[in-house]
Order: sequence, then structure tokens, then C-alpha cells
Amino acid sequence: MQAAPKGDMTSMIIMMVALFAIMYFFMIRPQNKKQKEIQKFRNSLQAGQDVVTIGGIRGTIRSIDENENTVTLEVATGTKIVFEKSAIMPRTQEKAK
Repeated sequence: MQAAPKGDMTSMIIMMVALFAIMYFFMIRPQNKKQKEIQKFRNSLQAGQDVVTIGGIRGTIRSIDENENTVTLEVATGTKIVFEKSAIMPRTQEKAK
């Protein structure tokens, strides 16, 4: 049996490193950056702020319980719903018609 030429092994290692670098810069790094931005948003929530839940319910924050890690949203006049803080996303700006 012949051993594989050394050049083939080196080029394979270089290709694997290049593939990992491409995955890191195009997939992993942007996702981590987005997660940090969302966490920063959730930590800066305040009463009176308009938000949307991950389920699509839009409302205004009425109170925040840091101990329970919950947010109370008013979704209609007199209608309040309690959500986990992790279920809140920033409300996107709607296009003007």
C-alpha cells in the first residue's frame, strides 16, 4: 500500500480551514451579532414602548417585572396580557401609504 502524497493532505487541511472561516464569517458571526442586538433591546425595554411579540401580537408595554422576567402588554383598551421578556421583539416601522 502506498501512503497518500503529503501535498494532498496539506491542501485538504487548507480547504477545511477555509470552509470553516467562510461559515464563521457568513453564518455564525452575523447570527451572534443579531442575538446581541436583540438582547440589548430586551434589556432596554420601558413602559409605554410599542413592541410586537414573536407571535405577532402588537401592544404597548404597561409594566415590566424583572424578578419574573415578564412584560405586561396592553393590546387593546383595558386588555392586558403577560408575556415572557424573551417573546418581545422590536416593532418595525410600518411603511407610509
